[in-house]
Amino acid sequence: MSRTGKLPIKIPAGTDVTVAPGEIIVKGKGGTLKRATHPAVTITVKDGEALVTPSNNTRVARALWGTYAAHIRNMVAGVNTPFVKKLQVEGIGYRCELSGKQLKLSVGFSHPVLVQIPEGLTVAVEKNVVTVSGADKEQVGEFAASVRAVKKPEPYKGKGIRYEGEVVRQKAGKKVAGATA
Repeated sequence: MSRTGKLPIKIPAGTDVTVAPGEIIVKGKGGTLKRATHPAVTITVKDGEALVTPSNNTRVARALWGTYAAHIRNMVAGVNTPFVKKLQVEGIGYRCELSGKQLKLSVGFSHPVLVQIPEGLTVAVEKNVVTVSGADKEQVGEFAASVRAVKKPEPYKGKGIRYEGEVVRQKAGKKVAGATA
């Protein structure tokens, strides 16, 4: 039994959840999100609540039951308040700026790295802090991870791109050898 799948998903006022054959559509003030559904789960919407139930008692149905409940919860939450991830660019000479629909990162390479911003996401840059926000939790997290992957924080000086609040353990580096001769 899925603990999260059993719980009904409350749909706030101003949010519309529609179940079409093969997909679920969530509309709200923050946009519209669509997701394909699997035949192993059944989604019903009534009385301001969405309920996910397994279609049969197979292992796949039980596995997808809680997964789809979590996806729908995230979709409902995302169209009401956008998900936000913040990234910090740290290092001497490391910079980031917006240029059109691209994020331009100068992070110690011989060339600036251009990262294309996908549709549906809003990116803001302020004092080397990149703020990624959008209605789709997966898309926000994936884009933030791809930006961080350009230059992960290194363990000696901590230079690179890190999530806000991420702690990077520092290594000691080279030690001066004692006079043995």
